[in-house]
Amino acid sequence: MTTIDTGTDELLCSLDDGIATVTLNRPDKRNALSDRLTPALREILLVLERSEDARCIIITGAGRAFCAGGDIAGMGGDGDPAHRQNRDAATRELIRREETLSLRLYELATPTIAALPGAAAGAGLSIALACDFRIGAASAFIKTAFANIGLPGDYGGTWLLTRLVGPAKAKALYFMSPRVDAAECLALGIFDEVVSDDTLQARARDMAGTIAAGPPIAIACMKACINAAADSDLRACLQAEAHATIRCMETADHAEAVQAFLHKRSPRFSGR
Repeated sequence: MTTIDTGTDELLCSLDDGIATVTLNRPDKRNALSDRLTPALREILLVLERSEDARCIIITGAGRAFCAGGDIAGMGGDGDPAHRQNRDAATRELIRREETLSLRLYELATPTIAALPGAAAGAGLSIALACDFRIGAASAFIKTAFANIGLPGDYGGTWLLTRLVGPAKAKALYFMSPRVDAAECLALGIFDEVVSDDTLQARARDMAGTIAAGPPIAIACMKACINAAADSDLRACLQAEAHATIRCMETADHAEAVQAFLHKRSPRFSGR
């Protein structure tokens, strides 16, 4: 196992057998985002996407929470006149921060799994929703939480949640902010799997291992095509698939897969 320096002990990262594990590490604050944790998370996503050794990324939280969202204690002065006078600048800065976290995570070529040991709330929920898969421990739950602090939501949660549960249910979850337990999250399609608390990390690694053993270039193309399908027509999807297929047919991984099929063995993908 290789430990990757994130620049802060509030975010941990390790790499083993093609699986990168990123751990939000503020358990005493339920892994709430901070001025050290959040920039480090943005940066580590870029580091891992550039790494040929990281073929799947697990994002999880230390202790009994995934991420409680923003640290509310640091939100005190946003409604003062000075802030309102700089509204345009504040808006541009928030968009930058959102795009370099949620959008980057959603579009990341490397597949991602959110492993939720407990609460995912506010922007923490948005981060989980931006991942490709969500595995929840039996004690995990979600809460949009924004209505409780007089905010509409950020980091893409309204877009991401609506695509999973539909507009009416997304409105109910945002307007009334109920606590949604793991079983209901599974029924709604917010969680892909629910497992016992003590098997969460093992199950996440098992799924990540299966993905990491696959052809990285083809999987990145699959992800891009599926993401685009939500906002494209069939003609556009056919074109995207055609470009991706021709590209992948030129890879060493495709040639290896053909030879493995002919010789009745498992392929060994190199990511080339």
